[in-house]
Amino acid sequence: MFFRKKRETRTYDRETQAPVIRASICTGEKVAGFRDLRTGRFTEIMLIRTPGDLEEFRRLYGIGEGEITTQY
Repeated sequence: MFFRKKRETRTYDRETQAPVIRASICTGEKVAGFRDLRTGRFTEIMLIRTPGDLEEFRRLYGIGEGEITTQY
């Protein structure tokens, strides 16, 4: 009768990928994603508009507060 929405959790390869916030100096736009440690290639996951969006990204992937770096 009462169903709860399951909390979605996603995974990423912690050995080959690092969580990164890519921020634009000109416009202030921020995008959360993962940078491949071998190639340096960035994979966009979601646009960060509010602090709540950043918290959602961290919750989805189980990322701690100090694990995310900012790249300009």
